[in-house]
Amino acid sequence: MYLGIEIGGTKLQLGIGDDSGTLIALWRGEVQPERGAQGIREQIVAALPTLPLADVRRVGIGFGGPVDDRTRTVIKSHHIAGWDDFPLADWISDLVGKPAVLGNDSDVAGLAEARHGAGKGYSPLFYMNIGTGIGGAFILDGQIYRGVGRGAAEVGHLVVSYAVDASLTLEALASGPAIAREASKAFRQPLTAQQVAERALAGWPDYHLFFEEATHHLSTALCQVITLLCPKRIVIGGGVAQVGERLLFEPLRHKVAERCFAPFRGLTEIVPAALGQEVVVHGAIALAAQQG
Repeated sequence: MYLGIEIGGTKLQLGIGDDSGTLIALWRGEVQPERGAQGIREQIVAALPTLPLADVRRVGIGFGGPVDDRTRTVIKSHHIAGWDDFPLADWISDLVGKPAVLGNDSDVAGLAEARHGAGKGYSPLFYMNIGTGIGGAFILDGQIYRGVGRGAAEVGHLVVSYAVDASLTLEALASGPAIAREASKAFRQPLTAQQVAERALAGWPDYHLFFEEATHHLSTALCQVITLLCPKRIVIGGGVAQVGERLLFEPLRHKVAERCFAPFRGLTEIVPAALGQEVVVHGAIALAAQQG
């Protein structure tokens, strides 16, 4: 058995499984950003005694931010203060009394989809999550591609548009908060991306335009991914992906088919992720299992 831990900007999960795509136990909590990294560490300490740890051999961690493979540390969190240069793998290992391995949350989510989800049997595989931020993972022959050891496939940080005084990344233009921000400005009321989606699907005038704009930017990024990597399948997860076929996947496939590098057209499928809210936990377990 393995313990998988997800540490995100809004969600904290700890689960136990054997890397078969099922969990025998799961603890889930909400992150309180104002308590910072120390608050999350206190939540982990409190959650561990509620889980059946006796048969756990190793721990995998999926962290919501860039991590350093060599030092096994967090580089930083873009959402929660107090994580900079923190030796997370060693801290967890000391806490649990078992070896621990650290990965980026999008990377391990991609690994989980490759092993147990919508990417099973496909290589090369590209994974993208669209939520509070936008992350990516490249899985080749069942292994996470990590560049020189600090990450790769950071699709959310691709520049997809230029303004007079700024270069605008995919995350700045097509994440959940970005969709909510633009709709809130247009309608002069506070809105979430989920509310925008619900009103668009219900036929409220003009709400669909914000997802049209988002899919334009997403297609720009994915066309670059296809040009560089030509994966067999692109799997898309995260909260924004839950809006479904009509608002996201159908227009995205259409735009990519129109705009991508012509010799590669039609070679890459774009599909929804399959593993739901526990995908990072499954991926953290898979990462731990790969270590033995």
